[in-house]
Amino acid sequence: MIFQRITIDPAVCTGKPCIRGLRFSVARLLGLLASGESRDVILANYPYLEAEDIDEALRYAAFLADDETLELVR
Repeated sequence: MIFQRITIDPAVCTGKPCIRGLRFSVARLLGLLASGESRDVILANYPYLEAEDIDEALRYAAFLADDETLELVR
């Protein structure tokens, strides 16, 4: 899968995946979504982000989750 809006650069955020080379990590964006922030609120609070950035961050998370197999202990 190709991600055009997610960049990894050792000089930006210590190489963590970021949105379009900005100092805004994918993890931060996913954390906002996971904590219940709506897309509209995120886009209003961070005007340099675009709706497509959110879409791609979610696709990236799904890609990573599909690649990992973990055994859950009950």
